[in-house]
Amino acid sequence: MSTLLEQAFRAAHEDLPREAPGSEETTALLLQLVGPLPEVPRIIDIGSGTGPATLPLAAATGGEVVAVDAHEPYLQRLQARAAISGLGERVRTLVASMDDLPLPDGEADLVWAEGTAYIMGFDAALASWRRLLAPGGALVLTEAEWTTTDPSAGAREFWDAGYPAMRTTAGNVAAAQQAGYTVRAAYLLPDSDWDAYYRPLAARLELLRAEGIDPDVLDEVGREIRIREEFGAQYGYTGYVLRPR
Repeated sequence: MSTLLEQAFRAAHEDLPREAPGSEETTALLLQLVGPLPEVPRIIDIGSGTGPATLPLAAATGGEVVAVDAHEPYLQRLQARAAISGLGERVRTLVASMDDLPLPDGEADLVWAEGTAYIMGFDAALASWRRLLAPGGALVLTEAEWTTTDPSAGAREFWDAGYPAMRTTAGNVAAAQQAGYTVRAAYLLPDSDWDAYYRPLAARLELLRAEGIDPDVLDEVGREIRIREEFGAQYGYTGYVLRPR
């Protein structure tokens, strides 16, 4: 990514309520599908961003959440939001890369990662994050997937550029089982979860356009929205609830 494009991308995403498809309703559903947790569960939210899942998890479980992200400004915003919501004492932030987490083994009853596992790759995330789980713990993540076995050339071109290892749900279920997990649930996120991500992004791009940012650069930042409009029936995000065997 060029410096100019990277700057525009960061400017477009800096004030978004979330950095990937999702919703509080989906977070709540996936949490319900996890099943029983300790009375005060220890939770690690990997790639937390500004906390669209962190705060609902802390509120719903009464647990303590470590929010991990490599971009410190996101965590600063999360800390401010946690303080305003009265959850500041139950949310701790950690600036770290998701593929090199400075956390001890068995640290969590629940490891959570919405819209971030693709950065490492599904298989690498399953292998790397398993050590964080205490006995009886659960891993919840959402993953970009093909919803067809024969995606069109346009959809394939876009995703091959950023995530060539993307698979179907069947492929990821098999991979999770092969990695030693029991798949308790797999839930395809609804279109409304994509709207919750893309509508604020589109509005932000229009604001930057009005501020005089190069429209060609902004068009490139917003290309994913156009791809979704054209090819959205061919791919989606699936939420997984996994427990190690």
